[in-house]
Amino acid sequence: MRKTWWKILGAVLVIYTTIAGLLLGVPHLNILNETIRNLYFHVPMWFAMIVLFTISVVYSVISLSSKKEIDDIRAVEAVNAGIIFGILGLITGAVWAKFTWGQFWSFDPKQNFAAISILLYFAYLVLRNAIDEEQKRAKISAIYNIFAFPMMVVLLFVLPRLQSSLHPGNGGNPGFNSYDLDSRMRMVFYPACLGWILIGYWIYTIRFRTRVLENKSNL
Repeated sequence: MRKTWWKILGAVLVIYTTIAGLLLGVPHLNILNETIRNLYFHVPMWFAMIVLFTISVVYSVISLSSKKEIDDIRAVEAVNAGIIFGILGLITGAVWAKFTWGQFWSFDPKQNFAAISILLYFAYLVLRNAIDEEQKRAKISAIYNIFAFPMMVVLLFVLPRLQSSLHPGNGGNPGFNSYDLDSRMRMVFYPACLGWILIGYWIYTIRFRTRVLENKSNL
């Protein structure tokens, strides 16, 4: 029970926020209307992705000094799990854009930079698959990951704010907190973020354990 409480908590929070997100009342804002409920799903996906990529870069740094295969495996599996949530973030964002901006992809700066961020980590996986020698692969991919992470942060949080954007909180467009992210939404939004982060970490641990077992069976 001590080892699984956070998994139970993550599952409960996701179930709660899914049901509450669809049924509880929300503020009726211009253009957004009922689509504001997607905030409970779209934004937590990005938070989960960022947490997983953070775990990955931490283990990449550790693997450079430890030179242990286990640290390299932790780094790559965190990226694999993070990409899942990045793709879900793009999909939920595209659906939201369709109903608020009129098209799935409007080439908004935030959309473009988010897609580039995901491609950075796809490139990380391609780089790994292109190198056969184990130690060399671990070292080069770790170095790449260390540079990719700050680039991802700049692409998601810095560059969009320097340009005109349809996204809340970017390009002078006010964020939700400044115009009616009321207490009803906070009761769902914050638990949703925590719940999906825990689920993302759970997926990462499953992938990590599976990879370790596969490596042992190949010895």
